[in-house]
Amino acid sequence: MTAQALPNDLEPFWMPFTANRHFKKAPRLLAEAKDMHYSTPEGRKILDATAGLWCVNAGHGREKIVKAVQAQVAKLDFAPSFNVGHPIAFELAARLTSMVPGYSQVFYTNSGSESVDTALKIALAYQRAIGQGTRTRLIGRERGYHGVGFGGMSVGGMVANRKIWGPSMLNGVDHIRHTHDPEKNAFSKGQPEWGAHLADDLERLVALHDASTIAAVIVEPVAGSTGVLVPPKGYLQRLRQICDKHGILLIFDEVITGFGRLGASFATEYFGVKPDLFTTAKGISNATIPMGAVFCRKGIYDAFMNGPEGMIEVFHGYTYSAHPVAEEGLFERAAELSPYWQEAVHSMKGLPNVIDIRNLGLTAGIELSPRPNAPPTSRGMDAHLKAFEKGVMVRFSGETICMSPPLIISKGQIDQIVDTVTDVIKTIH
Repeated sequence: MTAQALPNDLEPFWMPFTANRHFKKAPRLLAEAKDMHYSTPEGRKILDATAGLWCVNAGHGREKIVKAVQAQVAKLDFAPSFNVGHPIAFELAARLTSMVPGYSQVFYTNSGSESVDTALKIALAYQRAIGQGTRTRLIGRERGYHGVGFGGMSVGGMVANRKIWGPSMLNGVDHIRHTHDPEKNAFSKGQPEWGAHLADDLERLVALHDASTIAAVIVEPVAGSTGVLVPPKGYLQRLRQICDKHGILLIFDEVITGFGRLGASFATEYFGVKPDLFTTAKGISNATIPMGAVFCRKGIYDAFMNGPEGMIEVFHGYTYSAHPVAEEGLFERAAELSPYWQEAVHSMKGLPNVIDIRNLGLTAGIELSPRPNAPPTSRGMDAHLKAFEKGVMVRFSGETICMSPPLIISKGQIDQIVDTVTDVIKTIH
């Protein structure tokens, strides 16, 4: 019996990170996309102020990417990467590592969640490979988001993503405090001046657990999904120094900040801080094909190459690692537009219920005060819905309106986003 598709039957799809019952009563559907806009099935244009999910950095429907994917599917639709390979996987790896001096290998994944779990596993295996097998503890950060694998959830620090999984989380994980303090750094333009010393919270955990038990620390250079938390000046540099002091690997989660979002190829370049490993996904393929990669600094890979040559060095990988259809990501214009973006989003300071504005590169978070006796996403959800009605798509995290437009955005479209969000905030009571 052949299954028949039922038009407009929304019930079978269990949507991720969505209030399903609420959405299915009044669905917001997107049918097409081109450049900076989505189109609804009715033909209404929606300006994409979020680059999809922080990922369509080069805009929608790019002809070069479309043609490359079409051609590759026709030539080689799939090839395994376990003990065999295909040329373009190696070509892309060489191009990727050439973008970031000091990094010599990439390990391909299919998503940011997989990149995080891969980086954590490499870190643990590396410590064992160099004779530091007692280093099994992983350190994350409060309010961190590192995907939805059990490893990423364990080192992540967003309460709603953790609370229902209970003892299923990884053992031996701890968290340093986050960097956001509205009393000290609210309405900062770019990096806050205050807060570098917050990195010293890692020293507290070293004293508690002993450095000999800690394998790695993972942080987002700019925490995105929790509401755009920008690192204080000197914070990441201090974190690097503490890790070096105690022999701890430092991992940057660059799934959002990678491939141009901050106006540089990666956050490691923007901040001048080199982690031992950093994760990528999203912008690496402009979200056209699910893909990610973990970048490894020189020396990480070599530590695994000392055993018998015919043996697998690391028992880890994915069926779709190095999928031949994936296309290298593009990035452009963010550095040029960042100052204009910054001034535009900070023009919303003083609007009703706006208690903070945070930005870096082409990212911004507009934090709204919570409604008394209401869920902690009440105003944020209303802002998302009302902006969509007015033709602009924004995200929300709790009570924070999150924006991260494609890097092809124009100044006029920045104005449209800010004008729309301004009007929306004025109507939310």
